[in-house]
Amino acid sequence: MIIEETRIKQLVCTILAEVGGRGLHVAKISRHVYNAVNTFFEPYDLDELHHVVLTFLRKNSKGYDAMFERVERGVYRLNPHSAQAAQLLLEFSDAEEEENTSAIQDDRQLMLF
Repeated sequence: MIIEETRIKQLVCTILAEVGGRGLHVAKISRHVYNAVNTFFEPYDLDELHHVVLTFLRKNSKGYDAMFERVERGVYRLNPHSAQAAQLLLEFSDAEEEENTSAIQDDRQLMLF
């Protein structure tokens, strides 16, 4: 399987940012990543992808300022003490606000015509 670590990082961060502070089990994170990257022309094995995601989370959850934090056995979340995670959450909230404002502007344009 050839999938870049940056792509996995992007997907895992997006998933965990949407989940919030309670975290999510590795199996569910792996399933979301699998659904995001699996295509008809590039099929991936779920078990192999699960191993890659688990290894990625374990590697990036060591230390106080790590990007991810292990909440309990098999459950991970974005680390609230991490500067990288805080920046990611800010970027994620800004992107949501932009989507909401553009949707409101589109609705207003439809009302005017």
